[in-house]
Amino acid sequence: MDFTFTKEQEMIREMVRDFANKEIAPIAEEIDRTERFPIESFKRMGELGLLGIPFPEEYGGSGGDTISYILAVEEIGKACGSTGLSYAAAVSLGASPIYYFGTEEQKEKYLVPLAKGESLGAFGLTEPNAGSDAGGTRTKAVLSSDHYLINGEKCWITNASFARTVIVTALNGTDDRGKKKISAFIVPTDCNGLTIRSEYEKMGVRGSNTTEIVLEDVKVPKENLLGDPSKGFGQFLYTLDGGRISIAALAVGIGKAAYEAALAYSKERKQFGKYIGSFQAIQFKLADMAMELELAQNMVYKAAWLKDEGKPFKREAAFAKLFASEAAMRICNQAIQIHGGYGYMREYHVERFLRDAKLLEIGEGTSEIQRMVIAREIGCPK
Repeated sequence: MDFTFTKEQEMIREMVRDFANKEIAPIAEEIDRTERFPIESFKRMGELGLLGIPFPEEYGGSGGDTISYILAVEEIGKACGSTGLSYAAAVSLGASPIYYFGTEEQKEKYLVPLAKGESLGAFGLTEPNAGSDAGGTRTKAVLSSDHYLINGEKCWITNASFARTVIVTALNGTDDRGKKKISAFIVPTDCNGLTIRSEYEKMGVRGSNTTEIVLEDVKVPKENLLGDPSKGFGQFLYTLDGGRISIAALAVGIGKAAYEAALAYSKERKQFGKYIGSFQAIQFKLADMAMELELAQNMVYKAAWLKDEGKPFKREAAFAKLFASEAAMRICNQAIQIHGGYGYMREYHVERFLRDAKLLEIGEGTSEIQRMVIAREIGCPK
């Protein structure tokens, strides 16, 4: 497939690249070291229209497409994995479900401020006992006259400390076959009974806001139910499929940063009187890194194109997320190896790339879950 980008897509990529190089990359090391959320970067993204790239202008967006958006994720992720993760989560998980499944009233009230960058989006799915087994959700929503009463706990939720609303999944009764229904609700973060804590000490993406959410008799208006209550499980699976494309793009960005750092270092570092890039052992590592990046990019772009064309993309999203995240880990690991002892030190940044990349094999469905998805999609027997 020939991925010749449109002029608009190229313009967005160049604009985001320039912004990321000038304003995000210079503070990446500092926010990783201090675990500070770079709120100034997100205010600037709002001004530039980046948080609304894939949404129509009528909802405060830029009227772009999925390809434009994932090109932005790639460039931001290359500059800073933490910022890239929070950006991807804000758009793919926090805002997209409202666009795809929300009523016109919900879009006007909740999507517009997200697309304009007036608030960040957050999506509460994972629970202490329901990670890969999302069907094991225990958070409950009980309808009482004109509102739902929600009780439960969510963990490892991105951006909630900086969000006006969080989309929360909860059990909502049973269907006609007696199976538990999972529905999604738009929950304002200033509701009584809602507690957001950010106390995690993370290995990587340390500047991204990661929280725990506790809901104790939280009252949510009945009109805040998102989408079809009988199709909540399918809706959040569709949300995750789209989110996996953005995580794959983030992996490409981090992998590219590691590869470029290693390539540059191979042209500067001398051993035995030669630049180390002249040694076949180093050349083969760099060749493999370049190849895997190219393959990962092509898979990401294909998945994004399929989504834009309204074609099935579940399998390709899983391909992209699985391959790109694992390729990023291999690339970052080899980048450290090429740097030798210096690669183990903060000064050269490649150790940060590895720490940031690791999460991408876990979040939005682990590598094992991606293989399960692919197995089902290719028709393996159950």
